[in-house]
Amino acid sequence: MEKVSGIGGIFFRAKDPKALAKWYLDTLGVGGEGYEPWQQSAGPTVFSPFAQDTDYFGRPEQAWMINFRVDNMDAMVAQLNAAGIDVKRESHSYGHFGRLHDPEGNPIELWQPL
Repeated sequence: MEKVSGIGGIFFRAKDPKALAKWYLDTLGVGGEGYEPWQQSAGPTVFSPFAQDTDYFGRPEQAWMINFRVDNMDAMVAQLNAAGIDVKRESHSYGHFGRLHDPEGNPIELWQPL
């Protein structure tokens, strides 16, 4: 069976696409100008549908959540906190996590695999 080789893009609606794209680039280093591809590091990617009634994403109308891998959770959280962004942290046997929201309220999860 032929399989896909990775995620080719993440597309979602935004109230102010240019401002939100700039926030992701300036805050998390994700994205580029226009459709310039973001080169990510190779590593694990979880693909997992959730139950329709999950509260894991936050707001009931929120249909998606993005999870970004990070190499150093402590450094990333310190950087985000210095920018005035609150990050809720937790750890599990499969990694360290940080949860935050972008300026439009979309949930973001950071993951440092163990």
